Amino acid sequence: RREPLALINLKKKNEETGEEELASRLDHCKAKATRHIFLIRHSQYNLDGRADKDRTLTPLGREQAELTGHRLASLGLKFDQIIHSSMTRATETTEIISKHLPGVKKISTDLLREGAPIEPDPPVSHWKPEAVQYYEDGARIEAAFRNFIHRADAKQEEDSYEIFVCHANVIRYIVCRALQFPPEGWLRMSLNNGSITHLVIRPNGRVALRALGDTGFMPPDKITRT
Repeated sequence: RREPLALINLKKKNEETGEEELASRLDHCKAKATRHIFLIRHSQYNLDGRADKDRTLTPLGREQAELTGHRLASLGLKFDQIIHSSMTRATETTEIISKHLPGVKKISTDLLREGAPIEPDPPVSHWKPEAVQYYEDGARIEAAFRNFIHRADAKQEEDSYEIFVCHANVIRYIVCRALQFPPEGWLRMSLNNGSITHLVIRPNGRVALRALGDTGFMPPDKITRT
C-alpha cells in the first residue's frame, strides 16, 4: 500500500478547476531515494544462559562483532542509524559495532526480538516450538517487516544506509518477504554469526538482495553459526 496511487484521495478535487490534478499529486507521492538495509545477525553467545540477560556474547562473539563493525566502517558509507533487537546478544553486538561507527544513533526495539515467524515448510525434526508461538511471534515479526522494510518516504531526498542488528529467524523471514518468496521457506537459509545481509529498496518498490549472510571478511577460524 505504498504505491503513489494508494497514498492519495481520488475523490478530492481541485478547488479552482473542479478537476483532479492526478499527475502532479502522484508525482508528489513518489519516492525519490533508495534505501540500503544492512541486516546483521548477532555474534556468538552463551547458549547455557537460562534468561536473556545471561545469554551474553562469548569472547569469540565479541571478536566477531569487532570484525563486523570494522567491515561496515570500511564500506565508507554514511550510515543513518542502527536499529537493534532489545535482546542482550543483539544489544551487545550493537555496542561493539557502534564503536566503529561513531556518531550513528542507536535505537532499540522489541519488534526485532528472536522468535518463530511462521511454521517452516518442509518441517524440521530438531526444532518444533509450540503452535501458539507462531501466532505470537509471527505477528510481531511481520509487524517488524512492515514497519522497517519499505520504499523511502517521498520526503526523503538522499539515499539512506541503515543497519539492523537482530536474529537469524527474523532476518531469514524478512528476506523471504522482501523478495516475495514463500515465507514458509525461511528455514532453508543458514546465517553465520555476525554476518551481513544487504537489501536494496528502489524508489519504485523493487527489492534486490546484494548479499546474504556474508562473512567473507572473517578468518575461517572465527566463523560460527550457533
